[in-house]
Amino acid sequence: MSAADYPVQPTLHTLYHDHHRWLFDWLRRRLGNAADAADLAHDTFVRLMVRATAPEVHSFAEARAYLRTSAQNLCINLWHRQEIERAWLETLAAWPEPAYPSAERQAIVLEALAEVSAMLYALPEKAAQAFLLAVAFQMTDDEVGARLGVSGRMVRKYVAKAMFSCLQLHARDTAEALREDLEG
Repeated sequence: MSAADYPVQPTLHTLYHDHHRWLFDWLRRRLGNAADAADLAHDTFVRLMVRATAPEVHSFAEARAYLRTSAQNLCINLWHRQEIERAWLETLAAWPEPAYPSAERQAIVLEALAEVSAMLYALPEKAAQAFLLAVAFQMTDDEVGARLGVSGRMVRKYVAKAMFSCLQLHARDTAEALREDLEG
Protein backbone atom coordinates (compact mmCIF):
# COMPACT_ATOMS: atom_id res chain seq x y z
CA MET A 1 0.00 0.00 0.00
CA SER A 2 1.20 3.49 -0.71
CA ALA A 3 1.47 6.29 1.79
CA ALA A 4 -2.02 7.43 0.76
CA ASP A 5 -4.78 7.47 3.34
CA TYR A 6 -6.40 4.17 4.21
CA PRO A 7 -9.81 4.03 2.51
CA VAL A 8 -11.25 2.14 5.49
CA GLN A 9 -10.09 1.32 9.00
CA PRO A 10 -7.13 -1.06 8.51
CA THR A 11 -7.16 -4.56 9.97
CA LEU A 12 -4.37 -5.87 12.17
CA HIS A 13 -3.20 -7.95 9.21
CA THR A 14 -2.97 -4.80 7.07
CA LEU A 15 -1.10 -2.89 9.78
CA TYR A 16 1.33 -5.79 10.20
CA HIS A 17 1.84 -6.22 6.46
CA ASP A 18 2.31 -2.50 5.81
CA HIS A 19 4.43 -1.57 8.83
CA HIS A 20 6.19 -4.52 10.46
CA ARG A 21 9.42 -4.22 8.47
CA TRP A 22 9.54 -0.46 8.99
CA LEU A 23 8.91 -0.87 12.75
CA PHE A 24 11.60 -3.56 13.03
CA ASP A 25 14.13 -1.33 11.23
CA TRP A 26 13.21 1.66 13.42
CA LEU A 27 13.62 -0.44 16.59
CA ARG A 28 16.90 -1.96 15.37
CA ARG A 29 18.37 1.51 14.88
CA ARG A 30 17.01 2.64 18.26
CA LEU A 31 18.17 -0.42 20.24
CA GLY A 32 21.32 -1.27 18.35
CA ASN A 33 20.54 -4.97 17.96
CA ALA A 34 18.23 -7.09 15.86
CA ALA A 35 17.18 -9.56 18.57
CA ASP A 36 15.65 -6.94 20.88
CA ALA A 37 14.17 -5.15 17.87
CA ALA A 38 12.46 -8.34 16.70
CA ASP A 39 11.11 -9.02 20.20
CA LEU A 40 9.72 -5.51 20.62
CA ALA A 41 8.25 -5.36 17.11
CA HIS A 42 6.51 -8.65 17.88
CA ASP A 43 5.35 -7.38 21.29
CA THR A 44 3.96 -4.20 19.70
CA PHE A 45 1.69 -6.21 17.43
CA VAL A 46 0.77 -8.64 20.22
CA ARG A 47 -0.43 -5.64 22.25
CA LEU A 48 -2.62 -4.66 19.31
CA MET A 49 -4.02 -8.20 19.12
CA VAL A 50 -5.11 -8.27 22.76
CA ARG A 51 -6.85 -4.89 22.56
CA ALA A 52 -10.63 -5.06 22.42
CA THR A 53 -10.69 -2.75 19.40
CA ALA A 54 -8.19 -1.79 16.72
CA PRO A 55 -6.63 1.68 17.05
CA GLU A 56 -8.30 4.43 15.05
CA VAL A 57 -5.85 5.22 12.26
CA HIS A 58 -6.85 6.72 8.96
CA SER A 59 -3.53 7.12 7.21
CA PHE A 60 -0.15 5.53 6.83
CA ALA A 61 1.38 8.35 8.90
CA GLU A 62 -1.12 7.89 11.75
CA ALA A 63 -0.49 4.13 11.79
CA ARG A 64 3.26 4.64 12.00
CA ALA A 65 2.94 7.30 14.69
CA TYR A 66 0.75 4.96 16.74
CA LEU A 67 3.12 2.00 16.29
CA ARG A 68 6.19 4.16 17.04
CA THR A 69 4.61 5.43 20.28
CA SER A 70 3.69 1.89 21.37
CA ALA A 71 7.16 0.60 20.49
CA GLN A 72 8.83 3.54 22.27
CA ASN A 73 6.94 2.65 25.45
CA LEU A 74 8.18 -0.93 25.13
CA CYS A 75 11.74 0.39 24.65
CA ILE A 76 11.46 2.38 27.86
CA ASN A 77 10.23 -0.74 29.67
CA LEU A 78 13.15 -2.75 28.25
CA TRP A 79 15.73 -0.13 29.25
CA HIS A 80 14.23 0.10 32.71
CA ARG A 81 14.31 -3.68 33.09
CA GLN A 82 17.95 -3.76 31.93
CA GLU A 83 18.79 -1.08 34.51
CA ILE A 84 17.25 -3.22 37.25
CA GLU A 85 19.12 -6.30 36.02
CA ARG A 86 22.44 -4.41 36.02
CA ALA A 87 21.84 -3.21 39.58
CA TRP A 88 20.94 -6.75 40.65
CA LEU A 89 24.05 -8.20 39.04
CA GLU A 90 26.22 -5.56 40.75
CA THR A 91 24.64 -6.44 44.08
CA LEU A 92 25.08 -10.14 43.43
CA ALA A 93 28.75 -9.62 42.50
CA ALA A 94 29.37 -8.24 45.98
CA TRP A 95 28.14 -11.47 47.61
CA PRO A 96 30.41 -14.44 48.24
CA GLU A 97 29.80 -17.07 45.57
CA PRO A 98 28.46 -19.76 47.94
CA ALA A 99 25.71 -17.32 48.99
CA TYR A 100 24.40 -16.85 45.42
CA PRO A 101 20.73 -17.70 45.13
CA SER A 102 19.70 -20.32 42.57
CA ALA A 103 18.95 -19.22 39.01
CA GLU A 104 15.24 -19.70 39.70
CA ARG A 105 15.42 -17.56 42.84
CA GLN A 106 17.35 -14.88 40.93
CA ALA A 107 14.61 -14.79 38.27
CA ILE A 108 11.96 -14.44 40.98
CA VAL A 109 13.91 -11.60 42.62
CA LEU A 110 14.34 -9.79 39.28
CA GLU A 111 10.63 -10.11 38.53
CA ALA A 112 9.72 -8.78 41.98
CA LEU A 113 12.17 -5.88 41.61
CA ALA A 114 10.69 -5.01 38.22
CA GLU A 115 7.15 -5.04 39.64
CA VAL A 116 8.05 -2.90 42.65
CA SER A 117 9.96 -0.53 40.40
CA ALA A 118 6.96 -0.17 38.08
CA MET A 119 4.76 0.48 41.10
CA LEU A 120 7.15 3.15 42.39
CA TYR A 121 7.34 4.83 38.96
CA ALA A 122 3.53 5.04 38.95
CA LEU A 123 3.55 6.96 42.26
CA PRO A 124 4.16 10.68 42.63
CA GLU A 125 7.92 11.25 43.01
CA LYS A 126 7.84 12.29 46.67
CA ALA A 127 5.68 9.29 47.63
CA ALA A 128 8.13 6.92 45.93
CA GLN A 129 11.13 8.62 47.58
CA ALA A 130 9.45 8.54 50.99
CA PHE A 131 8.69 4.85 50.63
CA LEU A 132 12.25 3.99 49.61
CA LEU A 133 13.84 6.06 52.36
CA ALA A 134 11.50 4.77 55.06
CA VAL A 135 11.41 1.11 54.05
CA ALA A 136 14.67 0.38 52.25
CA PHE A 137 16.88 2.71 54.30
CA GLN A 138 14.87 2.39 57.54
CA MET A 139 14.79 6.13 58.13
CA THR A 140 12.27 7.60 60.57
CA ASP A 141 9.35 9.71 59.35
CA ASP A 142 11.05 12.84 60.65
CA GLU A 143 14.35 11.98 58.93
CA VAL A 144 12.54 11.33 55.64
CA GLY A 145 10.48 14.49 56.08
CA ALA A 146 13.61 16.58 56.67
CA ARG A 147 15.19 15.11 53.53
CA LEU A 148 12.10 15.75 51.38
CA GLY A 149 11.08 19.04 52.94
CA VAL A 150 7.73 17.77 54.23
CA SER A 151 6.28 16.93 57.64
CA GLY A 152 6.56 13.54 59.28
CA ARG A 153 2.77 13.24 58.96
CA MET A 154 3.03 13.76 55.19
CA VAL A 155 5.73 11.06 55.04
CA ARG A 156 3.32 8.62 56.73
CA LYS A 157 0.68 9.47 54.09
CA TYR A 158 3.20 8.93 51.29
CA VAL A 159 4.35 5.60 52.72
CA ALA A 160 0.74 4.49 53.25
CA LYS A 161 -0.05 5.32 49.61
CA ALA A 162 2.96 3.29 48.43
CA MET A 163 2.04 0.38 50.72
CA PHE A 164 -1.49 0.44 49.33
CA SER A 165 -0.05 0.28 45.79
CA CYS A 166 2.08 -2.71 46.84
CA LEU A 167 -1.01 -4.44 48.25
CA GLN A 168 -2.91 -3.79 45.03
CA LEU A 169 -0.01 -5.22 43.03
CA HIS A 170 0.10 -8.30 45.27
CA ALA A 171 -3.68 -8.75 45.08
CA ARG A 172 -3.58 -8.52 41.26
CA ASP A 173 -0.76 -11.05 41.05
CA THR A 174 -2.57 -13.41 43.42
CA ALA A 175 -5.79 -13.11 41.41
CA GLU A 176 -3.89 -13.82 38.16
CA ALA A 177 -2.22 -16.88 39.72
CA LEU A 178 -5.59 -18.19 40.94
CA ARG A 179 -7.17 -17.60 37.54
CA GLU A 180 -4.31 -19.51 35.86
CA ASP A 181 -4.72 -22.37 38.35
CA LEU A 182 -8.47 -22.57 37.68
CA GLU A 183 -8.01 -22.45 33.91
CA GLY A 184 -5.09 -24.90 33.95
